[in-house]
Amino acid sequence: MRTDFDPAAMSRNEFYKLLTAVVVPRPIAWVSTMSHDGTANLAPHSFFTIASVAPPVVQFSSVGRKDTLRNVEATGQFVVNLGSEALFEQINDTGTDFPHGVSEFEAAGIASEPSLRVKPLRVAASPVALECEVHSTLGIGDSTVVFGRVVHAVVSQDVLVDGHPEISRLKPLSRLGKDEWGTVGGVREISRIRHADWRGPAGGR
Repeated sequence: MRTDFDPAAMSRNEFYKLLTAVVVPRPIAWVSTMSHDGTANLAPHSFFTIASVAPPVVQFSSVGRKDTLRNVEATGQFVVNLGSEALFEQINDTGTDFPHGVSEFEAAGIASEPSLRVKPLRVAASPVALECEVHSTLGIGDSTVVFGRVVHAVVSQDVLVDGHPEISRLKPLSRLGKDEWGTVGGVREISRIRHADWRGPAGGR
């Protein structure tokens, strides 16, 4: 037996809570931007994924109009910093609704470092940073999807194994429902099956 949920019969917040509880886990884009007056901004966004490989484009959604979106629209640049387990509380701190013009780097005591190709700062302790220039934006309802072309990527040597990022060292956080966060936990591996090697459905093998 299942329970039906009709978005037309529910409030915006009610259905939002349902969506964020079932579309899980969601990777976190810890987005740093810079305003025109030089104020550094840092905020987590959990509506985040890859949009294209060639060119390399990532995307995140801003729910409502926040400083991140305003800065992206004004300057055309941002950085996606990977949110790792070690930075759990700092990431949550930067989700605080600070007044406009307050730098989360300063308010939360987060060390920064210069980026190579864009003006927004990187999070110094984050193991990965994707420096992006805005490809395009798309307004949908109460949200705006931001597409960013990755113009430079930097990865800490501490998380590389044979030159490739290792999930057990990255230890990325994810967002779940309510106030819940997730860690990687157990990892399973399985190879993609070529048609030439197909031996029938998994349940019948």
